[in-house]
Amino acid sequence: MTAGTGFDTDAFHVYDTTLRDGSQGEGMSFSVEDKLAVARLLDELGVGFIEAGWPGASPKDTEVFRRAQTDLALETAVLVAFGATRKAGTTADVDPQVAALLDSEAKAITLVAKSSMRHVSDALRTSRDEAIAMVNDTVALLVREGRRVFVDAEHAFDGYTLDAAFTADVVRAAHEAGASAIVLCDTNGGTLPWRVAEVTRELLAAVPGARLGIHCHDDTGCGVANTLSAVEAGATHVQGALNGYGERCGNADLVSVIGGLAAKTGRAVLPPGRLQELTRVSHAVAAVANRPPRRQAPYVGASAFAHKAGLHASALKVHADLYQHMDPAAVGNDMRLLVSELAGRATIELKGRELGLDLSSRPDVVASVTDQVKDLESRGWSFEAAEASFELLLRGALTGERPSAWDTTSWRVSVGPEGAEATVKLVVKGEPVLAAGEGNGPVDALDHALRGALEKTYPRLATLELVDYAVRILEDAHGTGAVTRVLVTTSDGDRTWTTVGVDANVVSASWQAISDAYTYGLADL
Repeated sequence: MTAGTGFDTDAFHVYDTTLRDGSQGEGMSFSVEDKLAVARLLDELGVGFIEAGWPGASPKDTEVFRRAQTDLALETAVLVAFGATRKAGTTADVDPQVAALLDSEAKAITLVAKSSMRHVSDALRTSRDEAIAMVNDTVALLVREGRRVFVDAEHAFDGYTLDAAFTADVVRAAHEAGASAIVLCDTNGGTLPWRVAEVTRELLAAVPGARLGIHCHDDTGCGVANTLSAVEAGATHVQGALNGYGERCGNADLVSVIGGLAAKTGRAVLPPGRLQELTRVSHAVAAVANRPPRRQAPYVGASAFAHKAGLHASALKVHADLYQHMDPAAVGNDMRLLVSELAGRATIELKGRELGLDLSSRPDVVASVTDQVKDLESRGWSFEAAEASFELLLRGALTGERPSAWDTTSWRVSVGPEGAEATVKLVVKGEPVLAAGEGNGPVDALDHALRGALEKTYPRLATLELVDYAVRILEDAHGTGAVTRVLVTTSDGDRTWTTVGVDANVVSASWQAISDAYTYGLADL
């Protein structure tokens, strides 16, 4: 029970394995501090269990559980240690791996156990009876020591197809020894949803009273669907990794599992008010993992509630749910209107409203901007990717004067063997300004020159930083005369925005994008 909320964390288990199974993904690596930071974020989301690693098998994971005793105060979640059942031919009370699990002082422990006879004979090289005894003995010992025990029945679905009686015996042994839940694992990720549901129902019938869970990998793209199918069939414990992290194709994405269960079935899987944290926590964990958030991720992606086609925008003016499956605010996300060559007048009007501009009484502006966008996009501009440039265009059309912190008289760049030099002539607040700059290339030199011309009048410019610069050759142009599109992303530490420039001359395109970037950053928009 979560204090003060009346929420029963044991009614349905949400179990996160980002820090153990998720960290096995290619290119993934969490330090001890990273693991503690992610655990705090998961606790803020309200998950019930956080699998933090395998103490004894990894010095890092051993240190995580040691540090957790003093450095990790969890409100909702229970930290779980992962390990294996005792080895064949020994006893649980002398097995060093089992001892390491106890030494971790984790209140809950998950044991991986073979539930496929093929793995028992080929990998463990032991007998059916000994494999069952390994499960029974280890679970019973840990329960006697006061630990809550979950059993991950590895290869459960493949094993059940091969020898259903053996898989059922593993589930039964774990249940009778006191396991809180036996988790059916689609370890190779090859099972499809209807088979997951079928096996889950049959095992629930075969072992009355056992609590079953589900742990799926995404090798067929069905990890989330398989998890939801198991719940529909009676599983009350779900495992997954946030953002779908994990080896090969990843684990079932716990974000989508939570979204599906909470938003679509109304199941109380998180404490009250926590579902709105889903987007924030997903993105924060991605930052710790040093992975960019996936734009098209369901529920939490930047594109999850983004609309581009004019037909959609026209309907959205009537009611937002006509082209959205739910209110994005419920999961902490936002609806976005994308401005592109597909935009109609409704898109422009709704985008203006999003920017705080009421265009309902200015059909002339809406029509003019719609035509401008379509024309510019046909010539290479991309306002979908550069919303700051679009906002400057829209405000200029609305007021009759495009926002500008200066007027450009001229600029010039020269390149030599030792680098590049640039000169800019501007009029800043009525005063002519001449400034020069050097750089390792023409764009860098131009940026330094522009900053030099503006920094005295606009000290705030010092807070603006160009964080990304991308050049693309447009598809319908060829050779050295090809038209280029430049996208510049800028940040002031709090906000980040992107601007665009297009020209046959890459330096000229860069000047357009950088000028928009600084104009946007210096304007009070």
